[in-house]
Amino acid sequence: MTRPTTYVLVHGAWHDERSWDRVAPLLTARGHRVFAPSLTGHGDKAHLLGPDVGLTTHTEDVVDLILDHALNDVVLVGHSYAGMVISGAANRIPERISRLVYLDAMVPTHGENAIDVMPLTKAMIDGAADSAQPWRIPPLPELAAPLGLFGVTDSDDIAWLRGTLTDESVLCFQQPVEMDNPAQAAVPRTHILCVGNEPEGVTRRPVPALQPNGELSHVHTLDTGHDAMITRPAELAALLLENI
Repeated sequence: MTRPTTYVLVHGAWHDERSWDRVAPLLTARGHRVFAPSLTGHGDKAHLLGPDVGLTTHTEDVVDLILDHALNDVVLVGHSYAGMVISGAANRIPERISRLVYLDAMVPTHGENAIDVMPLTKAMIDGAADSAQPWRIPPLPELAAPLGLFGVTDSDDIAWLRGTLTDESVLCFQQPVEMDNPAQAAVPRTHILCVGNEPEGVTRRPVPALQPNGELSHVHTLDTGHDAMITRPAELAALLLENI
């Protein structure tokens, strides 16, 4: 029998743990253990949102969960902005991470922030600057088909997703990630790219041919919008199960 794997699924900006509701059961049905926490300022922690919530806060959220539950050999999955979060967490506790999975995610290097990785983020910060609470960035608006809301186009799914979204703190995009622990470079990485529905102005860094550990990069694609865990949960779960 295959040894159960522990997955920690980390949602992206504006989302919460419910974004994984269609993927987590598919993993647990195969006998695996799944944690899908809400980061500070989201979901059951929405009331904690404030200007001092940043990338460091969210990195601590993930590190604390792993340590509090004494988790080891973790497949740590980060969607979108959470690529920053899982990178920082791996820097803190690389010995507990068996693989990093970047799901249509920001992939930083040491000292970079979200603006460095995706310059479009600066426009969001600038847009919030003249508001009553310039530290808050509201969720991105729904776009015309086929882009929809974070790539979600089904009307019922859009209505559900909109009800889960909350504002993001500017500091999340401004704080640099720490990736200076040599041990984090040894952690294998897998990249899952959502292709075919990229909004105008959103550019993705090419995945380097080699991982930091010197191995060839593992890159998979899903023909879907950005929130693949909502639009293609079965296909995404299958990829996660293949890369353990």
